[in-house]
Amino acid sequence: MTSLRKLGTTDVDIFPLCLGGNVFGWTADETQSFAVLDAYAAAGGNFVDTADSYSAFAPGNHGGESETVIGKWFKERGNRSEVVLATKVSQHPDFRGLSAANIKAAADASLTRLGTDYIDLYYTHFDQPDVPVEEIVGALDELVRAGKVRHIAASNISPERLRASLDFSDREGLARYVALQPHYNLVSRDTYEGGLQDLVAKEGLSAVPYFSLAAGFLTGKYRAGEKVDSARAGGAAKHLESERGQRVLAALDEVAGAHGAPVATVALAWLAAQATVTAPIASARTVEQLPALLGVVDLSLTDEDLAKLTTASA
Repeated sequence: MTSLRKLGTTDVDIFPLCLGGNVFGWTADETQSFAVLDAYAAAGGNFVDTADSYSAFAPGNHGGESETVIGKWFKERGNRSEVVLATKVSQHPDFRGLSAANIKAAADASLTRLGTDYIDLYYTHFDQPDVPVEEIVGALDELVRAGKVRHIAASNISPERLRASLDFSDREGLARYVALQPHYNLVSRDTYEGGLQDLVAKEGLSAVPYFSLAAGFLTGKYRAGEKVDSARAGGAAKHLESERGQRVLAALDEVAGAHGAPVATVALAWLAAQATVTAPIASARTVEQLPALLGVVDLSLTDEDLAKLTTASA
């Protein structure tokens, strides 16, 4: 039985690997998406992450596709209460920004697509520095008091704005961010480590990193001279061209070989071992891709392994 982890200071227990829903309704059709969700749940997984804008970035899509697929899955499986569901606001083409009115309208639209009357964890997807934190937190607090949202969180935000948001919540006795979703992995450490990481640790938030596998680069399938057929190949390939990327791959290969584990599992295990990280997010397009992700739950890296990877990625 996998030991669950607490989400921030809440009483919510989450599986130590969060399943990313960005591929649902994009590179994974409804049937594939249901199969991945079923397999994740069967392994004990209970934490699913999506956003109202997934996947507006794909040709022919408008946004909301991922939420719609997840909502249909909930309806068919009758398991809504067993899943900790996270979604986000600010990037849907019809609901851009973080004005109070937009936050509330976007939440209602998400609830409709998801076929549920509550969201467990509601993130501001990208901060909008021109909107006062008072307006954003005030609107989120209203959603919590209305029972539409259980807990609130932030993503893609500066340490200064996160600090101001937490201070405002504390001062006014309003709902408070319990988690941060940063861009963080072995080849992208600069945005999170330092100010944000320190604040997360000090305030008892959970870090739930996205791009945990650097758009697939840290699965090890991208190698010099090899062509990979993936919608995300461009994002992953850029790391191949850097010296840091090459160093990290070499260290991952070495540690993975020692443990007889997939490279992706080791990359996630490094992330999961970082002090403030509660659950890395990773997505699977097919059921076959899931075991390497789920392996993070059982893989304990040694201090020497962790040091080797940390040094290689410096």
